[in-house]
Amino acid sequence: MSRIGTPICDFVQAYGKKDAARLHMPGHKGTAFLGCEALDITEIAGADELYQPDGIIAESEKNARQLFGAGKTVYGTEGSSQCIRAMLFLALQSAKAKKTEGRPAVLAGRNAHKAFHYACALLDLEVEWLLPEQESLLCTCPITPEQVEKRLAGLAEKPIAVYITAPDYLGYRPDIRRLAEVCRAAGVPLLVDNAHGAYLKFLTPSEHPVDLGAAMTCDSAHKTLPVLTGGAYLQLSTEWAEQMGGEAKKAMELFGSTSPSYLILQSLDCFNRYAAEGYPRKLAETVKMLEHLREALRQRGWEVMESDPLRLTLLAAKMGYTGREIAERLRNGGVECEFADGEAVVLMATPENRPEDFRRVLDALDGIEPCPALLPLHVPAVLPERKMTIRQAVFAGREEIPCDAAVGRVCAMPCVSCPPAVPIVAGGEVITEEMLPLFRAYGVERVDVVKF
Repeated sequence: MSRIGTPICDFVQAYGKKDAARLHMPGHKGTAFLGCEALDITEIAGADELYQPDGIIAESEKNARQLFGAGKTVYGTEGSSQCIRAMLFLALQSAKAKKTEGRPAVLAGRNAHKAFHYACALLDLEVEWLLPEQESLLCTCPITPEQVEKRLAGLAEKPIAVYITAPDYLGYRPDIRRLAEVCRAAGVPLLVDNAHGAYLKFLTPSEHPVDLGAAMTCDSAHKTLPVLTGGAYLQLSTEWAEQMGGEAKKAMELFGSTSPSYLILQSLDCFNRYAAEGYPRKLAETVKMLEHLREALRQRGWEVMESDPLRLTLLAAKMGYTGREIAERLRNGGVECEFADGEAVVLMATPENRPEDFRRVLDALDGIEPCPALLPLHVPAVLPERKMTIRQAVFAGREEIPCDAAVGRVCAMPCVSCPPAVPIVAGGEVITEEMLPLFRAYGVERVDVVKF
């Protein structure tokens, strides 16, 4: 591949060297309060425009599309949340163009991020939930292609999409290739919340959902790539780019700020060159180091969950400890984890980590003796009664009350700590006694309920 350019970065740096009188936004005028202000600009002449690009942003997105091999790659500066709303909107518009009957609905894994819930509220989408066939934790939802095939066949109305989260917060990934085949046979697009898996494209072979058959994905570049927080991609397959590619920017603009961060855009632009100049090799080396770390921990008695290649998920409860206790032990050893709850602790690595970081993990966990396993806290195996749609509940009058007083009431806003941002109960559902232990486990003391 020829050398990848960085047109956005080049423009901003050249503008800084002009020492122009900045009689335009932003208000800091390039003065260094934090140190990055000189690179923080707005849509001045030559800087292009994110939602109607025909210059440097269009060129940079073209570079990203070539690297990802997608039908269309669109930059986002407001994380995967913006991209989730956009791809659901595109799926909805496609369904309307086909004049489908009935109320639009999505068939979705129950461990969907709360951004999905809010998108459904904004777009007034019904949700048909997929529950795992066996007991599972809040953050993960193991579903099978056969299960999805059966549900699709049993629905009176075809959903606008099937929506799954992969990798999920614990790193679990279902069989996306087979799921995509099932969805294609049913004439339904597969949408993947790939917020934690942008890097999967750069494995050999690629394990990116679009390459496995997904119609669209949201990729949080900032979660696993060296990109500033908020950097994201909306990815469309070749087929969906042909169908809806012309609407992708409009969909992003519908849910995005008219003042996108040029710092984030430069970061996305800069990654293109980095990806083309050795990132896959560095990624492969990091994956190997993590494999060695997992094996070393298994030999010490730890149960390490099967996960995506850049994640280390320790099932601490199997060793007799909560994930939070192990996270504190790691913190005392100079290691800050990504997430911990009562059952597990999650560490996320990238090629920007040093080998020393992995040695610290082993040192911090050295000498921990196993204890009797803790009982896992599973999500209820049966969906709660639904009284209202998500949209009706979110936009209804509401009141905030203690969780213990909320049994029997209808949830208004989905609530859970972030991370993991996987709601315990969806808007419009009746809160049950079985949910109280989960509320307590995730530090949720009060909940918004519909006020009648």
